[in-house]
Amino acid sequence: MAQDTFDFAPLLPAGSPPPAVRWNGLAKYHFIGGNNDGDQVPIEGLKAAADAVLTREGHTLGTYNVGHGPLGYRPLREFLAGKLKRDAGMAVSADDILIVSGSLQAFDLIHGALLERGDTVICERDTYEGMLNRYTRGGINVVGIPLDDGGMRMDALAAALADCKARGTRPKYIYTIPTVQNPTGTIMSVERRTELLRLAAEYGVPVFEDDCYSDLVWTGERPPALYAMSKRADVIHIGSFSKSIAPALRVGFLVAPWTIMSRMLPHKIDAGSGSLEQMMLAEYCMPHFTSHVPALRKGLRAKLETLMESLNEHFGTAAEFDDPKGGIFLWVKLPDTVDTMKLRQAAAKEGVAINPGPEWSTDAKYAGCRMRICFASPSHEQIREGIAVLADVCRREFGVPTRSGNVEKVRA
Repeated sequence: MAQDTFDFAPLLPAGSPPPAVRWNGLAKYHFIGGNNDGDQVPIEGLKAAADAVLTREGHTLGTYNVGHGPLGYRPLREFLAGKLKRDAGMAVSADDILIVSGSLQAFDLIHGALLERGDTVICERDTYEGMLNRYTRGGINVVGIPLDDGGMRMDALAAALADCKARGTRPKYIYTIPTVQNPTGTIMSVERRTELLRLAAEYGVPVFEDDCYSDLVWTGERPPALYAMSKRADVIHIGSFSKSIAPALRVGFLVAPWTIMSRMLPHKIDAGSGSLEQMMLAEYCMPHFTSHVPALRKGLRAKLETLMESLNEHFGTAAEFDDPKGGIFLWVKLPDTVDTMKLRQAAAKEGVAINPGPEWSTDAKYAGCRMRICFASPSHEQIREGIAVLADVCRREFGVPTRSGNVEKVRA
């Protein structure tokens, strides 16, 4: 490889993100990111779907968006309209849905249309790292709302909105993950959803609903989406196939009233998300989605049980956590003496990758001893081995009193 010679550093804009590090492969015990269970990707079904749709419609790949316009492949949007009606109570048509390159592109489109440096948004105190990073880089002021076992606390939201109004600030939106919250795994009740919408209406603030994990509720039953409950068309809703089918496909969707959708579309300047993935998903999901997802949930729940048992065995009461209502993450509190930013570095040397809590919270001090563990991707054996190694690191580096034996799970 040729040696780097030109110095690009003086040309970089102020505020550029730090440089990336070279990829060295996945950790042996990989508990990070939103990866899913590779053994549960419906490979044979996707292969058959790809073959069928390419045989029937492959010639349309010669046209941008396969001739279906900027919103994306229409059969996939029609499938989603039916799914959202059935599962989330949303009365939408295919023309209300935009297919995007994963939910992260949806974030960027919403931000491009609504946000500028110095704006204020409201979100849950513990929330998605990808969103927090965008706020930081965009110079956005963030008001974090505490959560409990029912999700975002409405008393704290009401106080935050009143405080913003008193300061002459109108938040651009309230961002929430109400159904299987990331990272806490909580589900917001219908009563809280109703109150959130009432408060949003009172203060004239729209709602940004991130629904990417809603297919993974253990019971298979979820409350209606905020989008469905709103009487004011003030909710922007996003979802994804990353957690229900496969994250590497990079297919998500955005649902919004045309008044704001029409302002977001001009920011989508990629000439359209990949059409083959959309075509394949539509072909597969129409006959198979409702049978695939319950099997996926069953497998994920089994892995969560293995993770919780392993934490109990190797950490005892030193690891506190709630049993999440669904999803692929466990939000774990360690003793206050543990700095999970430092733990990440020490654990990485032993082949264990974790997400430290401060990166997933608006309150770094509160989250300093917390970590997010993704249990979907590792095997049961890797979960058991990885947690044992992590416990050894915690004992060696932070004096965490770990022990073996059967103990009760402790609620955080």
